[in-house]
Amino acid sequence: MKGDTCSKVKAETWFKHPAGILISSLGATLLWGSALPVIKISYEHFQIDSKNVFGEWVFAGYRFALAGLVLIALAIVMGQTRRSDRKPLSMPRLIRLGFIQTFMQYLVLYAGLSFSSGIEGSILVGSTSLFQILSARMIDKNEGLNPAKWFGLLLGFLGILVMGFAQQGVQFNFGFGAVLLLASAAFGGFGNVLFRKESANESVIALTGKQMLAGGLGLLLVGAVRSGFAPFHFDVKGWLLLAYLSVLSAAGFALWNTVMKYNTVGKVSLYLFLIPVFGVLLSAVLLDERVSAWIGLSLLLVVAGIIIVNRSGQSGRKKEVERNKDQRG
Repeated sequence: MKGDTCSKVKAETWFKHPAGILISSLGATLLWGSALPVIKISYEHFQIDSKNVFGEWVFAGYRFALAGLVLIALAIVMGQTRRSDRKPLSMPRLIRLGFIQTFMQYLVLYAGLSFSSGIEGSILVGSTSLFQILSARMIDKNEGLNPAKWFGLLLGFLGILVMGFAQQGVQFNFGFGAVLLLASAAFGGFGNVLFRKESANESVIALTGKQMLAGGLGLLLVGAVRSGFAPFHFDVKGWLLLAYLSVLSAAGFALWNTVMKYNTVGKVSLYLFLIPVFGVLLSAVLLDERVSAWIGLSLLLVVAGIIIVNRSGQSGRKKEVERNKDQRG
């Protein structure tokens, strides 16, 4: 028991330390960004047409269900499911979490992308940061929204706009696809905040695995209505692609959910703006796609927003410490 407590303290110390937040958040967003080009490669390999949304749901179901099983197995090996201080989430609350954070987020994401351009996807999915902060404010009144956070969000959005328009030109039509993409961002933001609340008494790794398994099975069932449960031919390359996407999903969600558990939402949300930036950069490497020189400005704006938000948080904590000292004095 003493060793378990010690390891928990070490984990909390790391994920609350500025270096731990930076490295873990960059790791999660880099993994998620790498998913964008690898999914394109997978769709080409399995001959999944961009309009075949049921096939996309089946493939996503495989991906997230496998990722969930990987994390559940890891939690069992680490002994996190047997600890007396862990209280597993009830089945209804677990299904609700998986329904929001995995099932609905990706159900409407893939449907929205089939009606939208890549730039619309990058810009609107980037709004997850905003929905995450607003959701946190609704659930926890201690999550403040000061001018610095709004300014940081503005810089993050400008960074995504610069990247998107530089890559594909000024072509944006707010239609049905855009509504679905916004809904996906809303489900993602709210799901992340809900996970933060529900993980108070359970292992992050185990809970992430169980909600991903539940959401993945849901996607598989819905997609199978039109495509069947086995519409793809798996060869060695196909298995490797699915394995990579599953592992990156498991690692990305586990890292991000742990960062969220130990930090205020406003402090870390802007890191999500890095996902489409990393996606574009890695697409250039893996798919030999063109990258505009404006990507540098995009990255600079996103990083500036992150710095501003974090500095405002530090100054806020200093003022609170000073007030407490004055009150004691």
